[in-house]
Amino acid sequence: MSQHVLSHALRVPALEKLKNKRIVLASNSPRRKEILRTFGLAPDIVPSTFEEDLDISEFPEPHEYPVATATHKAVEVYEKLVREDPDNPPDLVIGADTVVLTHPQPVTSDTSYSLIPGINQELLENRYLNGQVLYPVLTSPGYTIKSIDERSLVYFADNQRYVLEAYAESGEGIDRAGGFAIQGQAGMLIRKIEGDYNNVVGFPAASFFKLLDLLVDEDPDFLDV
Repeated sequence: MSQHVLSHALRVPALEKLKNKRIVLASNSPRRKEILRTFGLAPDIVPSTFEEDLDISEFPEPHEYPVATATHKAVEVYEKLVREDPDNPPDLVIGADTVVLTHPQPVTSDTSYSLIPGINQELLENRYLNGQVLYPVLTSPGYTIKSIDERSLVYFADNQRYVLEAYAESGEGIDRAGGFAIQGQAGMLIRKIEGDYNNVVGFPAASFFKLLDLLVDEDPDFLDV
């Protein structure tokens, strides 16, 4: 079994519990992988094949959509791994999904600059990123699901059109949720954020590790399967 808890991880109960456990990230996002590694987790990467085609109109609240999508991702990966190797099920599967409100994600540089707020347009997005945690219970291959959702607000500066055009032409925003990368060149466009910076990058690290702490506090036998 590969070492999923790295040497620089803080020696806190939740991370100690994860030692010698099989941890899986149901996502191929390099941002999520990098954020987890920063805090000492190096999960196996098993991208979900879930189509992400849920009808968003069926969800009364915006955060319910990524919660449901992340659940499907985590369950799909867990069940797949159990089928492939019933004697070695994952101990923890992490799924995640992001919803960006206010404007659609740009596809080409010809359109993206007009979708990023400029002068007198402060609030870009409400970002709900759900960290879905799935782990086996004593009746494995059964599982228990716990979830979190995190909202971050991103405020753009009074950016001139030529700045937005230059950013769009850089191509950095292509295939990024919201059409920008706060950790990259887009950082110069942003005046402030409210909420978890890592959530805007791709994963709500603070809420995720607090959830693990809570699970350990509530159940001392957490992951002792």
